[in-house]
Amino acid sequence: MKLQILNWIKEADELLEKGDTVQASEKYYKAAEEAIKLITKTLNIQDVLQKVKSLGRWSSTLLFEGAMSISPEMYSIWSDAWYLHIYGFHEMKLTYNEVKSASHNIHKIIKILNDLIK
Repeated sequence: MKLQILNWIKEADELLEKGDTVQASEKYYKAAEEAIKLITKTLNIQDVLQKVKSLGRWSSTLLFEGAMSISPEMYSIWSDAWYLHIYGFHEMKLTYNEVKSASHNIHKIIKILNDLIK
């Protein structure tokens, strides 16, 4: 899964450089979403994992909770990813510069994953 997350970030970068802010926004979001799931499982954050198990799926609320349980930095990354998902993908309102700016925070996932998962 780590490799897939890194590939989504790379794909998002390529889409953004081609000017496709909508699809780039969604790829950055997907990378952050899956990173939260993977890190939560890797760190065995039981309070969040039990809620996921009880609900039978991840919800946006649990993704926010998972991100906060990981670290303030991950919560910041997730907040930017959520912003890209809503305003970049669903609303299609973000400019290249807005997506590029948010993408800098998303790129921090690479270091987090490399430090955590060998």
